[in-house]
Amino acid sequence: MIDWVDALQWPAMAVTVAAGLLVSSSRRGRRQTGFWGFLLSNVLWIAWGWQDGALALIALQLCLAVTNVRGLLNSDAKTSDHEAIEKS
Repeated sequence: MIDWVDALQWPAMAVTVAAGLLVSSSRRGRRQTGFWGFLLSNVLWIAWGWQDGALALIALQLCLAVTNVRGLLNSDAKTSDHEAIEKS
């Protein structure tokens, strides 16, 4: 029987790929969904790495989570700038 934590690598991979597609969207909502998806994938990869003892993977995912939060915040700021330019 497959351990449920070991099986997390497949949903983690799928969420990561889907998030990568969404963050490239020109629509704010899709971009934000992509960054939230990346954050979910970070959690899934950390859970998987924890049970496997993959400390480098955990460290990588923590660093990527920081960049994903930054991207989420910057996505909001850039959208606000573009909306302000379009309205003027």
